[in-house]
Amino acid sequence: MLGIESSCDETGVALYETASGLLAHALHSQIALHDEYGGVVPELASRDHIRRLLGLVRTVMSEAHAALESVDAVAYTQGPGLAGALLVGASFANGLAYGLRVPAIGIHHLEGHLLSPLLAPDAPPFPFVALLVSGGHTQLMKVHEVARYELLGETADDAAGEAFDKTAKLLGLPYPGGPALARLAEEGRPGRFSLPRPMIASDTLDFSFSGLKTAVVTALAALKGEDPTHEHQTWADLAAEFQAAVVEVLVAKCSAAMDRTGLDTLVVAGGVGANRQLRAALEQAALRLGFRVHFPPVEYCTDNGAMIALAGAFRLERGMISQTQAPRSHGFSVRPRWDLDAPV
Repeated sequence: MLGIESSCDETGVALYETASGLLAHALHSQIALHDEYGGVVPELASRDHIRRLLGLVRTVMSEAHAALESVDAVAYTQGPGLAGALLVGASFANGLAYGLRVPAIGIHHLEGHLLSPLLAPDAPPFPFVALLVSGGHTQLMKVHEVARYELLGETADDAAGEAFDKTAKLLGLPYPGGPALARLAEEGRPGRFSLPRPMIASDTLDFSFSGLKTAVVTALAALKGEDPTHEHQTWADLAAEFQAAVVEVLVAKCSAAMDRTGLDTLVVAGGVGANRQLRAALEQAALRLGFRVHFPPVEYCTDNGAMIALAGAFRLERGMISQTQAPRSHGFSVRPRWDLDAPV
């Protein structure tokens, strides 16, 4: 299975074999391209995917010592994501699949993230609870098996990663903001600031992070007129408190989800899943409450082709491809907005 990911600002390609696992993968990040704009510029992202895809495919096939003719199907991210970026990957994948006379399989981006922990050597068995936490999504899902996902809770406004990015911008940190804020937080001292833990005591498994970002704005306003010579430490202290608040809420909701479902395995997926403080806090909660927690390798937390290839292999193996994905089909589409439980 050749997997292609192009939903936003990373171009990912991977080759996966059911019997042997991941054979090779390559990823190109557009961080340097978008840095001067402080965020992703969709048109630039699309054009860069066009420039990178063919070279990445050649690299992956060469590293795997495989010929294109050996590919049984091509999986690609069909949505959700940036429309133009999705169209680049979809047209490339469908054109290649048509030339090879193999199926082209459209994959839901979030399904790729949910299944990405299965790329690890100690892959968790079904069913499990999944925390999907990224720049655009914060959701708790019950994963029964491939293509059977039950939503337990989600954010009412900003996703956790989005709140990280917006708060980083308030602190004047460089793009991408989330990782920069996490690094700054490591220098912070606890106790100087006190930020809210939104919805931590609610009866639901839902989240809300926009109010936390507003609390940071209020804290910054209160600091006006302070001695600027200590600004870096102040920002670090505030970043540390912000990160602690987000982590505390995520851990509390995950713990509640484990209790309500009665399952014993939690899987964490998505870019924020690489956050070291979140990982440490969830591991401590797992030890305290008696459940297991699995994280995908850090390289598979962000968008990547490996998770798309894996999801495609699972679907092909189980016969979960539609008539429009057959080798002789000429049509394809992308779905920039696509609920995970909507029909494929």
